[in-house]
Amino acid sequence: MPAKKTNVAIIGSGPAGYTAALYTGRANLEPFVFEGNAVFGDPTSTPGGQLMITTDVENYPGFPEGILGPALMEKFREQAKRFGGTYVEERVTELDLSKRPFRLRSESHEVEAKAIIISTGARAKLLGLPSELECMQKGYGVSACATCDGPLFRNLDIVVVGGGDTAMEEAMYLTRFASKVMVVHRRDELRASKIMQERAKKNPKIEFLWNKQVVEILDPAKKAVEAVRLEDTKSGEVSEVPCRGVFIAIGHEPATELFKDKLELDDKGYLLMKKNTMTSVEGVFSSGDVTDHRYRQAVTAAGMGCMAAIDVERWLDEQGV
Repeated sequence: MPAKKTNVAIIGSGPAGYTAALYTGRANLEPFVFEGNAVFGDPTSTPGGQLMITTDVENYPGFPEGILGPALMEKFREQAKRFGGTYVEERVTELDLSKRPFRLRSESHEVEAKAIIISTGARAKLLGLPSELECMQKGYGVSACATCDGPLFRNLDIVVVGGGDTAMEEAMYLTRFASKVMVVHRRDELRASKIMQERAKKNPKIEFLWNKQVVEILDPAKKAVEAVRLEDTKSGEVSEVPCRGVFIAIGHEPATELFKDKLELDDKGYLLMKKNTMTSVEGVFSSGDVTDHRYRQAVTAAGMGCMAAIDVERWLDEQGV
């Protein structure tokens, strides 16, 4: 079949992708949106992105009582679709940025686009435990975002897994709510910067569990986190530590596999923006967590989706479209 022609193709959904679709749709650009499709364990490939495995969202403006992550994303999607465009629950598997119009291919669609907005997001690195993923997906008390979920753990004992700057930042933030924060680290010294280590060690609410790794989170069957099972990395001894929540803080990785050798990335693999939201290839724009490794919030991703859509509209106007 001949390729479908469109003014702008949007790769990915979530707050950034759907907001970009909303704005480009209202501008009569008729976006073609590759929403992704569900892959177990990878929220970046799922329509709606990481919020599809987030239960209570209490910090998105306009929802004073809070809202479930999947429900919020459904509202994003419904609003975007009001203004036209084509939405397919497929992932882009091939991408040619060597000339314009750009060519994109998914499982059953081939598209020629005058401009592209990339909103593929970033995924939190996880431990790889089945219990971890089940508890995270079902809202039983496992999270990878202290800013998002910290207030849900007031006056509770919680665990933070990790030893870098991210883990220290998360642990210190969580002391605002939790009664005690236990940092579990595989080694006997932290990887975090010296100043971050000093701040964390001086905090009376933070306790360090050295040379330990989480081998199980208990207990998905009880629909709540009750403890973590730890293994000593030196002796192999196994123990259980009671807690009510677990925060995984071992880093994030952007979903940029498709763009390697096609677009400039930074040393962590995030898309680089050269001029406003435009990437290193003219006509290709970026928004959300795929390019933002600092804030990683739904509201900032939505804002960047808006920015990218406006940049696309203006750029296409300059091209005479």
